Formats: sequence, structure tokens, C-alpha cells
Amino acid sequence: MKKLRYAEIRYLKKLAHSLKPVVQIGRKGLTESVLESIDSALDDHELIKLRFVDFKEEKKEISGIIVEKTGCTMVGMIGNVVTLYREHPDEERRTISFPAAQ
Repeated sequence: MKKLRYAEIRYLKKLAHSLKPVVQIGRKGLTESVLESIDSALDDHELIKLRFVDFKEEKKEISGIIVEKTGCTMVGMIGNVVTLYREHPDEERRTISFPAAQ
């Protein structure tokens, strides 16, 4: 994954504002099935939010593991909600296009 510029991260935060979390980290923590759900959601949507219901104290460490294992970028973290982005490898299936740099 290429490193995102500041303007691209700002744009993604703006897009994510109205999104609802699609995955929750609950009492069992970060399991293989949760990682598969995150990976699948990133393939389907490119930009997702996930909520920490439990493990709130370890959210930064767990978010780092998710980024490493799924190859996504953490766009931001507000409270117990993390926004993640991963560009779809197939250009025809990409739903997010960044505005031209000014």
C-alpha cells in the first residue's frame, strides 16, 4: 500500500464521517474470523469503520496488528472507533477516487 498524503487522509476522513462501523471487536478480541471479516469488508467497501466494544485499552496495539495483517492504512481513531482504508487491487472495482492535487 502506498503512503497516503495528508490531503488524501483528510478526504478519507470526510468520506468516513457518515459511515457506521461494520465490524466490532468484542469480548473474544481479535480472532481469525474478525480479521477475515475486516479483510472482506475492505474488499467490498475500501473504507470502513470498526468499533472496539471490549479491549478499549489495547485498541492502538490491536489496530496496529490489523493494519499489518490486512495491508490497510489507519485513517484515524476517534474514541473507540477506528477508520481503515485499503485501495481495491482491481481498478474497475474501486469506489473511491481522490480529487486532483491542487
